[in-house]
Amino acid sequence: MDDAKEGAGHDNTAPPPFRAAVDALRGARLRPQIEVEPTRAPQRLAPFAHALEATVVDGEQDLADGRLVLLHDPAGHDAWRGTFRLVTLVRAELEPEMAADPLLPEVCWSWLTGALQARGLTYGEPSGTVTRASSHYFGGLAERPSASQIEIRASWTPREGLGGVPDAAAHLASWCDLLAQVAGLPPAGPGDASVVTLPQRRGPQSR
Repeated sequence: MDDAKEGAGHDNTAPPPFRAAVDALRGARLRPQIEVEPTRAPQRLAPFAHALEATVVDGEQDLADGRLVLLHDPAGHDAWRGTFRLVTLVRAELEPEMAADPLLPEVCWSWLTGALQARGLTYGEPSGTVTRASSHYFGGLAERPSASQIEIRASWTPREGLGGVPDAAAHLASWCDLLAQVAGLPPAGPGDASVVTLPQRRGPQSR
């Protein structure tokens, strides 16, 4: 399989459904606390790929971060049961009380599926893992408090609509809902007025 092609929204050799999906991602309207920018797409996962990375910001503090990759194989993929696939990684630091909850992995997975369902999205073949990790510091780092982190890795097949194009913008918005929930932000519905347009490019971060 050829290397995945990046930035294919401007590549006339990319199939029209993929170009349309990438354009929808670029035109999505998102919560202002979530900073999103394009990043290098993974290689060899599919003939065409487009990747975004995001950070949930509160003042000078980063509350959570993640990566969302849109994959497209015009020939279809047996495991996907479709021609598109969304793959994500979400990470956040946890409060000690939440980290100790034995049901935390199940709750985090329900946040993902619930975010998709809340926006009325149809999807198939979901799969993923939820990992909880703790760090304890010793020696020269002993003054640092213990820290816990949650990591969600997941993928799902978005339903393809007219022209074989999935509602990529809505899936991105749902993913941002997941990021916000993991970060502990209050919920914002699909009609929330406090949204901004996804920027095409961002300069270096000052933080």
